[in-house]
Amino acid sequence: MMKQKNWQEIKSMSDIELNAKLSELEEKYFRLKFRNSTAPLKNPLEIREIRKTIARIKTLLAQQKKGN
Repeated sequence: MMKQKNWQEIKSMSDIELNAKLSELEEKYFRLKFRNSTAPLKNPLEIREIRKTIARIKTLLAQQKKGN
């Protein structure tokens, strides 16, 4: 489960910060998936958590775009 503090931090970010965080997480997600396919990760739940965080950020960006 995502820490509440983390979620509040993400919600308070600007569009530019959100886009930067999104690209950073997508890169990390790609690397983790790739590494997991060659050898199992110590914490495979990290992949799921990153995927969900990416979805949350995309949702937040869509809501902000719709609101403006």
